[in-house]
Amino acid sequence: MAFYFWISCDETKMKKVVVLTGAGISADSGLQTFRDAGGLWEGYSVYDVATPEAWHRNPDMVQQFYNERRKSVIESRPNAAHYALVKLEEKYEVTIITQNIDDLHERAKSANVLHLHGVITKSQSDRNPNLTYNIPDWELKMGELCELGSQLRPHVVWFGEPVPMIEKAVEISSDADIFIVIGTSLQVYPAAGLIDLVPAKARKFLIDPNALEISAKNIEMIPESAVIGVPLLVERLLNQ
Repeated sequence: MAFYFWISCDETKMKKVVVLTGAGISADSGLQTFRDAGGLWEGYSVYDVATPEAWHRNPDMVQQFYNERRKSVIESRPNAAHYALVKLEEKYEVTIITQNIDDLHERAKSANVLHLHGVITKSQSDRNPNLTYNIPDWELKMGELCELGSQLRPHVVWFGEPVPMIEKAVEISSDADIFIVIGTSLQVYPAAGLIDLVPAKARKFLIDPNALEISAKNIEMIPESAVIGVPLLVERLLNQ
């Protein structure tokens, strides 16, 4: 006698987890955020190193600043939070939307990473931001040019510049079954607005030491650092 079992598509389909990460997830890897230093980033005002005006005013200083940041990124290592998100892929379809310009998610081997603000290990044309190149080492020098003959600058979205990947991030967030926010104050737009586009039925979590200070609806707050809170939540989701 033969037995047949019918399994619906909903029962076999992996749930979609969308993770929005900010500087807090990389803090335990030794990478500083300017918001944790009173508006300064390694002693610099963001308006002196993270705007198009700063680049046009003093490109040598801006280039050197990002060279130093790039060296720090290369010397850093993914931490327990980065690796926990990779483990989550065992049971869920995971997409990471990151505001960070480091490549720690990729180095931890996350499969799907969308960078909203660029990647510091790449350069881009000063004339055409769609022309991007891998930087073989930590230093990008003045005089290094793109194929158009224009100076190469860090592949970083500065304040006042459009965020080219935001439309893709909106699409991904709008289809989430679970939405996890890690290490961000939800104050930098347009990234902060993604949580408002998540379906009402989706489960939402916010992992941040200052989570209780953030006003949000229908979100489970986990007031822990990323290296503590993320592994705990991942283990919980894998056991459900």
